[in-house]
Amino acid sequence: MASRDDIMIEITPQVLLKAYSCGIFPMAESADDPALYWIEPQHRGILPLDNLHIPRRLARTVRQGSLRVTIDTDYEGVIEGCAAERAGRRSTWINTRIRGLYRELFRLGHCHTVEVWDEERLVGGLYGVALGGVFFGESMFSYMRDASKIALVHLAGRLIAGGFTLLDTQFVTDHLRQFGTIEINRDDFHRYLDDALGEPADFMRLPLDASGTDILEIIEKAQGRTR
Repeated sequence: MASRDDIMIEITPQVLLKAYSCGIFPMAESADDPALYWIEPQHRGILPLDNLHIPRRLARTVRQGSLRVTIDTDYEGVIEGCAAERAGRRSTWINTRIRGLYRELFRLGHCHTVEVWDEERLVGGLYGVALGGVFFGESMFSYMRDASKIALVHLAGRLIAGGFTLLDTQFVTDHLRQFGTIEINRDDFHRYLDDALGEPADFMRLPLDASGTDILEIIEKAQGRTR
């Protein structure tokens, strides 16, 4: 019988990608726990990319572009922000093994980050995994009002432009629900997943210097309406 240490060693970036393709993702009990556990929720959160709701005030903020948005420029900063203690939460599930595995996925071009900057200070962002036409959102953080929301809007626009058809949020939170995130059962999620994995999407299809106005126009076009 394999020991706990043996099982831990066997989890590689390739195993992780296979797990994602099967609808499974890893988590740890805490940042101090070196073990990883496979999670497959009975109910799954998804954010429909053709029915994204952006509050009017947030849309104005995105359009104004007072905070700078970059793509794949600071993996370490984003993962540190997502793992940091903050109000209402003393620690997270992002342990050393999670950091290392996703760092390798980042190097391989499967893990992506969205960073939000106030001048030279990283104030928000998110990261997740792209596989086929699916983006598996992992975590986000914010040190300034609306920073993580701006990151999510830019992510959604980039996914639409790149031909992605499924944005997996894993769970539904109040933060995500305001954007139109819905909960579906496991069987329905797997049907969406199987269809989307075969899509030839490209996370980098949209130019890296796309503005907030560009992003909003992409989202509006996907919804079949104009502001």
